Amino acid sequence: MQEPEYTETTSKETTIPDINTQAGSITKLQPPVQSQEEWLKYGQQISGFLGTLPDYLGNFLNQYKQPIVSVGLVITAIVTVKVLLAVLDSLNDIPLVAPTFELIGIGYSAWFVYRYLLKASTRQELTSEITTLKSQVVGKDS
Repeated sequence: MQEPEYTETTSKETTIPDINTQAGSITKLQPPVQSQEEWLKYGQQISGFLGTLPDYLGNFLNQYKQPIVSVGLVITAIVTVKVLLAVLDSLNDIPLVAPTFELIGIGYSAWFVYRYLLKASTRQELTSEITTLKSQVVGKDS
């Protein structure tokens, strides 16, 4: 069997120094040499990008203000509903709290029917209060 011949090729760009050619001496490997100009070029590109970043963000926020606010409100509403449901679920797990809330709700409903819905005069009072509240919310007199 013949052994294949190996030819050593050396690159002009990188040369690996001989390590420990002499007995008892330790040589340190040097990092590959990159020119200072390349590092300055990269630094200038990064600083240019970081310098214009506030302008890009400002233009983006000004251009898409309404959709960003809408998405933020939707996300806030979803998170609020989830937190509210979690709180109500945790309150429902406490003994005697759920039946107590049910009794309070039944009592308030009975009071509301007695106070506002049994007589015609109190129904008119409720209608006027609702109209006043609606005009305050909408901002017009109807």
